[in-house]
Amino acid sequence: MRLPFFYGWVVVAVTFATMAIGVNARTAFSLFFPPILSEFGWERGITAGAFSFGFVVSGIVSPLIGRLMDRTGPRAVMELGVALMAGGLLLAPLTSQPWHLYVTIGVMVGAGSVCLGYSGQSLFLPNWFIRRRGLAIGIAFAGVGIGSVTLLPWVQHMIAQQGWRAACTAMGLLVLIALAPINLLLRKRPEDLGLRPDGDAAPASSAAKPVSNIVDPAWAAIDWTLPLALRTMKFWWLAIGYFFGLYIWYAVQVHQTKYLLEIGFSPNVAVWALGAVSLLGIPGQIALGHLSDRIGREAVWVFSCLGFTICFVALIALKASPTLLLVYVMVASQGVLGYGLTSVMGAVVLEIFQGPHFGAIFGTIMLIALCGGAAGPWVTGVLYDLTGSYTPGFAIAMAASLLSAIAVWCAAPRKVRAVAGQLHRLRPAVEVV
Repeated sequence: MRLPFFYGWVVVAVTFATMAIGVNARTAFSLFFPPILSEFGWERGITAGAFSFGFVVSGIVSPLIGRLMDRTGPRAVMELGVALMAGGLLLAPLTSQPWHLYVTIGVMVGAGSVCLGYSGQSLFLPNWFIRRRGLAIGIAFAGVGIGSVTLLPWVQHMIAQQGWRAACTAMGLLVLIALAPINLLLRKRPEDLGLRPDGDAAPASSAAKPVSNIVDPAWAAIDWTLPLALRTMKFWWLAIGYFFGLYIWYAVQVHQTKYLLEIGFSPNVAVWALGAVSLLGIPGQIALGHLSDRIGREAVWVFSCLGFTICFVALIALKASPTLLLVYVMVASQGVLGYGLTSVMGAVVLEIFQGPHFGAIFGTIMLIALCGGAAGPWVTGVLYDLTGSYTPGFAIAMAASLLSAIAVWCAAPRKVRAVAGQLHRLRPAVEVV
């Protein structure tokens, strides 16, 4: 049945809802953490280790999910993610020993989150758009921010009224009931439905040949496999850029609240700051995604890294001058600019290594990136333990921001495929690919 609008926007809507629920279902562990500690009296390190173990599981399965996407498409991957995450959340209330949390919250929810989160969605969503790729991804990924300001307060209210077990069960049922049906609507690429990216009509034989977005025909003609990609500098520039990109993201996200409390801000300000970052990330992701369609993906990546740099500068300055103005600067730079990384994360890799094996390549890069996400909070915490100050850790994170920006700029997706806003610089060719 022909729809009055492009089916790609259905894919965006499904991704929006999946991200809103799936990503925040995993984030909700931070809300379950205090009552679990209170009930069982376990050590904090052992209990929190379930979430950290889930992060490790996410990294390990990321390349496998990429290969599964290449072979079966998004419906199988997403439904697997729904089954794992819902199963983990529904079984977690049966916990009586620490290892139960590691199996449910760690392995099951952690593995499910790879399918339902940024990594899984980036494996197929970019296929649906070329001219508006950044805008579409920005809108879809903004679902995380909407979910954080709607679902997490609901979960916290349920914990306060009925306990963490009831809240965990409710979240598991929401994942299962809401996400299992809608993800059946997904398709890997528009060609699967006889469509073209962006909803374009097939060109008439008498029509003028459209401008190609391919800048390097020799590179674009290669059937990129993971072994071939591993032998290129572009792959390793991307790996470095993504490693440090998630390093800076999680270094500030994990330590920000504790740092604000230690330098004298009230718990209300510290909690507000964390929530405001996610809220401001919604317009930031959409605007920077759209901007990337005009000026290029790596330029937006540089802007996002600049946002994190400003954020770390503000955090360091807050120690000497703990004012709300600097908190606002830190929050705005992190949310509006920094969170723009996600709007181009899938597009950058696709425009360099587009092809039938893209999932395996992107999954391997995300494995490296998740290592950076794990290293950022750990290194920052170790440096605090050694020095008694967050300043060295934040200074290193500023250097990591610079390295990430340089690496993605050197990977140069603009030299393989141009974004829509730069097509006027190319000579007419065969078609947009």
